[in-house]
Amino acid sequence: MYYQYFGLREAPFSIAVNPRYLFMSHRHRDALAHLLYGVGAGGAFIVLTGEVGTGKTTINRALLEQLPDDADIAIVLNPALDAAELLATVCDELGIAYDREDAASLKALTDRLHRFLLDNHARGRRTVLLIDEAQHLSFPVLEQIRLLTNLETDSEKLLHIILIGQPELAAMLQRPELRQLNQRVTARYNLEPLSRGETGAYIRHRLQVAGLGPGTELFPPRVVRAIHRHSRGIPRLINLLCDRMLLGAYGQEAPRVDRRMLRKAVREVIGEMPSPRDGRALRYAALALAGLALVVFAWWALLRGPGEEPAVAAPAAAPAAAGAGVAEPAAQAEATSAVEPARPMETVEAAPAAKSSPVAAPAPTPPAWLLPPDGALRGLYALQGGTPVPADPCRGALRCEDGRADTWQDLGAPARPLLLELVTPDRFAAAALLLELGERTATLATLDGVAAVPLADLADYWRGGYRYLWDAPAGFGSGLAAGDEGLAVAAVAGRFARLDGQAEPLAGERFTPRLAERVRLFQHAEGLAEDGIVGTQTLRRLNVAAGLVPPPAERAAAWEGLLAAGFRP
Repeated sequence: MYYQYFGLREAPFSIAVNPRYLFMSHRHRDALAHLLYGVGAGGAFIVLTGEVGTGKTTINRALLEQLPDDADIAIVLNPALDAAELLATVCDELGIAYDREDAASLKALTDRLHRFLLDNHARGRRTVLLIDEAQHLSFPVLEQIRLLTNLETDSEKLLHIILIGQPELAAMLQRPELRQLNQRVTARYNLEPLSRGETGAYIRHRLQVAGLGPGTELFPPRVVRAIHRHSRGIPRLINLLCDRMLLGAYGQEAPRVDRRMLRKAVREVIGEMPSPRDGRALRYAALALAGLALVVFAWWALLRGPGEEPAVAAPAAAPAAAGAGVAEPAAQAEATSAVEPARPMETVEAAPAAKSSPVAAPAPTPPAWLLPPDGALRGLYALQGGTPVPADPCRGALRCEDGRADTWQDLGAPARPLLLELVTPDRFAAAALLLELGERTATLATLDGVAAVPLADLADYWRGGYRYLWDAPAGFGSGLAAGDEGLAVAAVAGRFARLDGQAEPLAGERFTPRLAERVRLFQHAEGLAEDGIVGTQTLRRLNVAAGLVPPPAERAAAWEGLLAAGFRP
């Protein structure tokens, strides 16, 4: 098969769940930390949601491997059952004997399950019920599941229930008739797709596990970015696309994949028609319509007879006939590309002006705040992490995160500097370094200093993507909870001490109940889920509150200082 052609031991992008290919992004680690916390804290319900293919099954496998030895678990993979069938399935999973004639009796099954839970508790064991695809549960079954959590001692619940499903599950739990169940959820997490950077790491990880040698690149960065765009960061779609692309490269005896192979894979896997040729087709159609308009106008002029001035002049038809010099520069490039599709863009831009235009319009000077993406990322790192900047800023002391916003209001008042992902009029990637966002202007870092740029000008380039960096202490994985130990715990406790103006932190290297309570108070003040876990979102907010991120008023001065010290992005 194709994997032998690339020197691999096996196909790297199978959609089967293989523990050897486990890739835990920070989102997956956060989700797992929430589930483990919910089980360890004795919660009644723990809810994990996520879109199809985002890796919920991966989390399930990781959870099963990390459950303590004193836990018995019942797994329900087919929730399309009535209440009696569900209870019978739970009894079967836990090895609870019952009379088959009682299988339709909710009381008989509940009584046997209750006795088992009490006996398990007396032996010092805990019982966990995991229900996958829980969005398919009916309301009567969900109510029966809620009643199971009434089985408890004076100090804790006897049954911990994990509901895993698609986002519809979260919406269903908001229904008024399920409010009692929703109020018993002690931990919940929505698993987001992979970011662009994580998509590249995910692809590299699977190739390395499959045996790809060092220094071999099968997926160039441009292709990885396009894979992320088409797959939306969903691991299952990434696997399908990458598998088809490698198969295509094998069929063509190519050393690596390219974007043409991706377009074909997208058509086969997702059914989307990629857009690179769509714009050209539209330009052909526009040119044809312009030509038709010219024919109609000429015919109308002939009908009027010689010597008659037309009632309406025809400047609108001139751009289609004359080309450059009349149309705007962007329209000129599109029209020329439509007439000569085989010529590269550089040739089109350098072509001499049409005869109807005596002087070609000069190319517009790019704005001073327009930066190359790599340079803007270096500047972003220098603002928060100082200099020297590592060769790959996303692999230094700071963590990279990607985000997306549709409007300026969605960005709000950014808590930290942002790298705005831009596209120039001639479709080249660029970036802007945002220091502060006002009502009508943005304060941007430029090569010459700091500039206030109207949002209307910036909006012509911005497509909604942005990137930011944040500081995670050494040893911080995806989350810290009560009982954890290490330098990361001490660093978090120190940040709370800094926030509260305390001489001594609440904890050392062990995550104490006092520190957990302080985390919950902070989460309540910030409008976050009050679970006592220091996840990535809680830590990012804590960094801002503790003053580890330069406030907007200081960012401009910090940038000017970097330039004065000789830094160049």
